[in-house]
Amino acid sequence: MGSKTPEHESHTNGNDPSGSINAHGTGGEPRGAHLSRDGDGSLGDGDGGEDADGDDKARGAEVSLNPQSTSASTKKKRKKSKKKASSGKQSSPPRVPLDQIFSTGQFPSGEIQEYESVVENTARTTAEEDRYQSRRHIHDDKFLSDYRKAAEIHRQVRKFTQESARPGSTLTDIAVNIEDGVRALLDNEGLEPGSALVSGMGFPTGLSLNNCVAHYTPNPGQKEIVLKSTDVMKVDFGVHINGWIVDSAFTMSWDPTYDNLLAAVKDATNTGIKNAGVDVRISDISAAIQEAMESYEVEIGGKTFAVKAVRNISGHNIKQYRIHGGKSIPFVKNKDQTKMEEGEVFAIETFGTTGNGYLVDGPGVYGYGRDPHAPKRIVSPLASARSLNKTINDNFGSLVFCRRYLDRLGIPIGRYLAGMNNLASQGIVEVYPPLMDINGSYSAQFEHTILLGETSKEVISRGDDY
Repeated sequence: MGSKTPEHESHTNGNDPSGSINAHGTGGEPRGAHLSRDGDGSLGDGDGGEDADGDDKARGAEVSLNPQSTSASTKKKRKKSKKKASSGKQSSPPRVPLDQIFSTGQFPSGEIQEYESVVENTARTTAEEDRYQSRRHIHDDKFLSDYRKAAEIHRQVRKFTQESARPGSTLTDIAVNIEDGVRALLDNEGLEPGSALVSGMGFPTGLSLNNCVAHYTPNPGQKEIVLKSTDVMKVDFGVHINGWIVDSAFTMSWDPTYDNLLAAVKDATNTGIKNAGVDVRISDISAAIQEAMESYEVEIGGKTFAVKAVRNISGHNIKQYRIHGGKSIPFVKNKDQTKMEEGEVFAIETFGTTGNGYLVDGPGVYGYGRDPHAPKRIVSPLASARSLNKTINDNFGSLVFCRRYLDRLGIPIGRYLAGMNNLASQGIVEVYPPLMDINGSYSAQFEHTILLGETSKEVISRGDDY
């Protein structure tokens, strides 16, 4: 799930998130100050701190990522871990709980990439040491097992999506199939208070078409959108266990016209992953991403378009129950000297477009996210706001959610709309709109979650597909 940058937050337009031709009203609501609180670093030529985010508590390495696992013969090569054979077979659509398939409780690992050169950090600062100590539990076997389980669920669910989503499918059916699959494989429907905080969706399924670059999901009350053969669809969803989110995304198209667009973005994402590592500066990763992305062009309707890196959305680190953890990885050159640190979890993603490469807010609402620092109890004259705040705390915490999820809990929009607006006006809840490039443009996205160990990283969500 891409992290919107805080720059130029007042820009909006009337572009429709469903595509570049037909308008589909989504019943937009007043937006919160989400752009200034979305946990993102500076872009362009903005300066960044040397080692920002002093209270960072992100996690994400494993025992096998420590120095003992380093092999001299493979030090500069990618190494895909062999996946353990499962003890059962998944259904189609996927509905068999993963624990029944992997009865031993050992789940497949992602791709292990050893760092091309390990920087010995013998002069760790006090702040860095404090942050590392806060991530000591990354060596807990259960933490890694849960993360790998969530990643395997992502792989199995997206495999069905790649096989079944076709022109003529509705976006609602695609989204519901993804989310039903995730919950079934977790063996947790998430309908009881607190159960969705144990495991479930990391954020609402994103199904963004064409010039809608990110943050669109079908919601109750919207006109149904039917997939067309000319559409380019970004599929972005997250799976969480105990608040630790696997965030991974891919792009689907049914017209070879867009193959080079998809290839550019996939190359840029893999370049970002290759360059990521402990003590690597954000600015270096961003420069490598932009160089890879913008070496491609695509011909559409007899006209050649350079593929542009999107400027005002970024990759990000992940913290527990927080999809945007505070560090950002832009897709364009910048001067951010912030470093990646051992034990952090990052969503390495890129977005490429044939448009302007600059996003504005579209109409409607993608989802909502409770400020993790907001008080659990609120003061409001609206009973609906107080009731909704309790529902959010009980079912989502600081995980991003959408209207479809409230509808699933049996709460119709008429019962919470005023309350939601009140919470947004107080800064308790952030409102996330769809993010748009210019009409007629096309965009693509690829994304993986990586765990940074001392001498190697695990691309936890890597699969045979991307």
